[in-house]
Amino acid sequence: MPTPPVYLDHNATTPLDPRVGEGMAPWLGGRHGNPSSIHSFGRAARAAVELARAQVAELVGGQPPEVVFTASGTEANNAVLLSAFAGARSGGHLVISELEHPSIHAAADRLESLGVDVTRLCPAADGVVEVGSVAAALRPDTRLVCLMLANNELGTVQPVAEASAACRARGVPLLCDAVQAAGKLAIDAGALGADYLVVAAHKFNGPLGAAALWIREGAAFEPLILGGGQERRRRAGTENVAALVGFGACAALASEELDGRIERLSRLRAGLEAGLAGIRDARLHCASSLRLPHVTHVAFPGVIGEELVVRLDLAGFAVSTGAACASGVVEPSRTLLAMGVEAAEALASIRISLGTTTDEAEIRRFLPVLEREVEALRSCP
Repeated sequence: MPTPPVYLDHNATTPLDPRVGEGMAPWLGGRHGNPSSIHSFGRAARAAVELARAQVAELVGGQPPEVVFTASGTEANNAVLLSAFAGARSGGHLVISELEHPSIHAAADRLESLGVDVTRLCPAADGVVEVGSVAAALRPDTRLVCLMLANNELGTVQPVAEASAACRARGVPLLCDAVQAAGKLAIDAGALGADYLVVAAHKFNGPLGAAALWIREGAAFEPLILGGGQERRRRAGTENVAALVGFGACAALASEELDGRIERLSRLRAGLEAGLAGIRDARLHCASSLRLPHVTHVAFPGVIGEELVVRLDLAGFAVSTGAACASGVVEPSRTLLAMGVEAAEALASIRISLGTTTDEAEIRRFLPVLEREVEALRSCP
């Protein structure tokens, strides 16, 4: 029997926890109902959605009425940015970090084309945005600041609570994209001080197509999707009951098992990074920074990361690179460039992200294959 492939790309998406799938199964089969209907089928669906809302609220340290379900983290991020500048008579000012997800960058680019002034903050060499740079960027016309909780490439944890305090002192709301942090880091929306916080189920063993936007009580918000009165008129559209049930289930499991997951992932990563140290000229990025427990970002000078990812895939190991491929041209990660990494090193980098299904045997299998493929690429003319 062939050896099964090893999945080490959990930051992209995670496998569905079988326990989550079991909870979803009835809503993919015999159980059905529109949560807006008042008959018994609708009431049962509504109860399932509201249970999920309570479970997600507990995960992020909020209250159920503050949680708005969306179809993705991208939708939630877009909704907040476009809401912040809806109906503005003048362009206004937006502050984002260069660490942000493409959904933030793309929305910022759109707003900039419409006359909004955008300030983009670079992280320091440790992959962390300095609080002082956030405070210094604020202006009287600043309408929103975006600072993610943990970067999706490097895993570096950002000083959101301190940045929120600086923003709050100036009356500026802050959006925190916590999509990569959920399920791997304790989240308390109140303690973070953010006005908007985003999480997505598929990043911590839940289903694709289910995400949530937490909105602090009293924070301004104009809905992006209009139509029905769902989500307290903050996001129209009939709810995806099965996916939301799965979202609630994975949130509940993450709340219950978080400490154990963190300990296990930290131990696995320590073993991985000890092995990486034995590969010639391997350069770990942000290893001394506070990071999510499951993410390793490493460069192998003399190698093109995209080529290494392909070779590893053919060898049965799935990892990723932070490089973006556009029109057939591989470009270095804007995140790495923003923190001062040279383009050649950025192009030589890969991201390895562990998960709940990763075990020590898989890492032991991976390391010698990685070293073999790195040296093979280095020997190519």
